[in-house]
Amino acid sequence: MKPFTTLTSKLIPLPHRNIDTDQIIPARYLKVTDKAGLAEGLFHDWRYDAQGTANPNFVLNQPQFQGASILLAGDNFGCGSSREHAPWALVGWGIRAVISTSFADIFRNNALKNGLLPVIVDEGTLQSLFDLTEESPQAEVTIELKTRSLRLPDGSMVEFPIDAFAHKCLLEGVDQLGYIRSFEDQIAAYEFARGISIIG
Repeated sequence: MKPFTTLTSKLIPLPHRNIDTDQIIPARYLKVTDKAGLAEGLFHDWRYDAQGTANPNFVLNQPQFQGASILLAGDNFGCGSSREHAPWALVGWGIRAVISTSFADIFRNNALKNGLLPVIVDEGTLQSLFDLTEESPQAEVTIELKTRSLRLPDGSMVEFPIDAFAHKCLLEGVDQLGYIRSFEDQIAAYEFARGISIIG
């Protein structure tokens, strides 16, 4: 997993509330267990029509947002069924952070485990960011994970919450298993001292 330290990007505005995981990645894409190729399915039923033609009005298909890596979404992002494929698809497309006023708990936990940062802001800040995307679509914001802060174009800072364990894992670019494995020598020494041999 790629470490997450500082991220500067334009915002991709998706001003819808209650965007569920089936909209993020339709159920037909859940048959795969490999992350490769899931970016194609991201918001598929919004990005394409029934004939597979790209919808030019959908934000991810618009040229000015190609290469942007911060999604700006309405309240309660990631609700619905639990599917780890949702953050896989977002990260696969190139999105490293989602800003909203709230996230479904299961989605938030899956996101943090897969290198996707959910940034919670208040309603006033969210609305000002949506306004910004209309007034200055090329404007960029910066997420500084170490200080748990979002820097706006006017230089002001907004702090966001993240638990200490997820914060450490994202900064170091490790998942939960990787974090445990970083203590492998200490674990082996402890087990050796107790007379337990670890093989492999």
